[in-house]
Amino acid sequence: MPHDYSYRDIAKMIDHSLLQPTLTDEELEAGCRLALEYDAASVCIKPYYLKRCAELLFGSDVRASTTIGFPHGGHTIAIKLKEAEQALDDGCQELDAVVNIGKVLSGDWEFVRSEIVQLTRLAHDRGQKIKWIFVNCYLQDEHKIRLCQICGEANADWVKTSTGYGSGGATHDDLKLMRRHSPPHVQVKAAGGVRTFDALLEVRALGVSRVGASRTAEILDECRRRLTEE
Repeated sequence: MPHDYSYRDIAKMIDHSLLQPTLTDEELEAGCRLALEYDAASVCIKPYYLKRCAELLFGSDVRASTTIGFPHGGHTIAIKLKEAEQALDDGCQELDAVVNIGKVLSGDWEFVRSEIVQLTRLAHDRGQKIKWIFVNCYLQDEHKIRLCQICGEANADWVKTSTGYGSGGATHDDLKLMRRHSPPHVQVKAAGGVRTFDALLEVRALGVSRVGASRTAEILDECRRRLTEE
């Protein structure tokens, strides 16, 4: 039976994650080169190394990305905007921004909307894209649904499950809910827990277009192996 995907289809779903606090400069450079070798969608890297990452990826179609307000979202809007401006100046093509979790849980939806609108506009004014990270493990379904609606109204590019540094990652129930309550122009990213090729195929079937992964090589090596099977 023919596969319903190509290697490129799968590779261009993966944001290669290089966010662990202990990663050294040497490991970050090696991670960027790995993402190039495997032709991933992007590298999501610690902000201080983003400029070098963008240099390494220049001329390829692997995009440079970094985090904003990471990992808890509690920065002021002004600081998040400055952080985003710095990232864009350093060559960022996709921002992965954390919502203000405390404000979501407080029900201060005007604050949450203002933050999402301002950062999304900044990214788009600079010709780049933005993903909004909800950190679903701390939220109720009503919060996730409202965030999907606000991100849709703000024309965000993706809604994303988690940072990978909360108490839980992407669940199928959350991914279904986010896909159901996001308009078609907003994509869904699964982050936290997608560690195998089969897990990636499962979330792909739910309508996910990107996954955050640190096991990129293992996932894509398995993809290649499956594609060459009789």
